[in-house]
Amino acid sequence: MIDTADTSVCRIAWIGTGVMGLPMCEHLKKAGYFVKAYSRTLAKAEPLKEKGVQVVDDIAEAIEGVDVIFTMVGYPEDVRSVYFEGIFPHLKSGTILIDMTTTQPVLAEEIATKAAELECASLDAPVSGGDVGARNATLSIMVGGERATFDQALPLLKLLGKQIVYQGAAGCGQHTKMCNQIVIASTMVGVCESLLYGSRAGLDLDLMLTSISGGAAGCWTLDNLAPRILKRNFDPGFFVDHFVKDMLIAIEEAKRMNLDLPGLDKAYELYRKVQDLGHGALGTHALMLALEAAHRGDQPT
Repeated sequence: MIDTADTSVCRIAWIGTGVMGLPMCEHLKKAGYFVKAYSRTLAKAEPLKEKGVQVVDDIAEAIEGVDVIFTMVGYPEDVRSVYFEGIFPHLKSGTILIDMTTTQPVLAEEIATKAAELECASLDAPVSGGDVGARNATLSIMVGGERATFDQALPLLKLLGKQIVYQGAAGCGQHTKMCNQIVIASTMVGVCESLLYGSRAGLDLDLMLTSISGGAAGCWTLDNLAPRILKRNFDPGFFVDHFVKDMLIAIEEAKRMNLDLPGLDKAYELYRKVQDLGHGALGTHALMLALEAAHRGDQPT
């Protein structure tokens, strides 16, 4: 069994170097590990070269000779392709697979089953905390899989996050992330609507946020994204397109469990309007743009 805390023997592959994947990969290299990286858009991985990461051209080369493989890609279909077409055909026994993408719980279970057949182990370990959490290594990491695998991988996960919780069997990490996204969806609606209301009431919105963020309404979204909205900075810490994907997974899972979640349904409807306006590549706080489009003249200043 590989000692993942030993930087001299544990070798890592990182697949997916987007807004969050890039800094997360950097943390592992900075800690002293040998790291190879692959991204379908190779230009996104280029900044890693100057950090000492070995950037390669294909998945087979990325995973050759490594002990742990991290993946952080976009959509369930990407996860399926990366694992079943890219990783599994070239996988050596004993490798630990850690998928940090937010994806379908059932897909996490499929990956775990296939990994076990190949004498490997897998964890589904989606995260919350956005680009800020990824850069500062303060992410919340929700983990599903075998407990022994979690314990073995924990030294690596501690380099990426601050709140790391084992949730249970394969798929439980993804189910927990769905709970997270359900809370965020309605919270973002509330934050944006409060800014619209405050603007219409003639309040100084910075002062208003100072007050409410210190009370019962205080939350990560108010602290980190509301100020970006006031600055009209809608750069993505987490893409609208990816959030819509997450909400759809949660909606489908809820239907499978015979749950009616009207708040989530409404948030999904509003975020589809953000996409219709062409803002899918902006951050989740771009929800404000859709609400403003429905209430012209209410833009925060």
